[in-house]
Amino acid sequence: MDRNVNIISDVDGNRIVVINDIKFKGKRRVNWEDVEEYLKQYVGEFYSIAATGEVVYIGSELPDEYTRSNYTARLKGGSAKAKANAAQALPEMIEIAEGKSFEENRKNKHNNDARFGWYRYESRFALPVYNEYGEVDRYNVFHALMLMRHAKDEKLYLYDIMEIKKETRNLFQSEDLTQ
Repeated sequence: MDRNVNIISDVDGNRIVVINDIKFKGKRRVNWEDVEEYLKQYVGEFYSIAATGEVVYIGSELPDEYTRSNYTARLKGGSAKAKANAAQALPEMIEIAEGKSFEENRKNKHNNDARFGWYRYESRFALPVYNEYGEVDRYNVFHALMLMRHAKDEKLYLYDIMEIKKETRNLFQSEDLTQ
């Protein structure tokens, strides 16, 4: 898996996953089939949340849910591109996840695959913004909720990333991210 990703801390000590390349480009829309194919590389892997030590698994349902969820279907423009490109940084986003909160199942269809409910974690990532010369001008920072299902095998599985919001107060110049 070819990825150009690193983790930095902002001036407040909050960790951000910096994605240094835009893999999923497009003037009009994201090619979600390409994103789904990319995500299949993670299936069967597992990663640890640094703050809690919890292990998060990547199940076979992630590529389909990530690219075809109701949330994804509503995304347009920059938010869609942000979610598509966040796929490159899932291991690091899991690593820096924090703010764990629990939620009961809302739908009967999840009583089996998320028997013990859902957990939401907050994570942040940054994407480059290029100038007219194709050079990185700055980075936009995004906040996202990572949805994990607590399955009947008592493991946590990444289910989707949602509620992606651009942070207007955290725009970094490219030289600020050289750590």
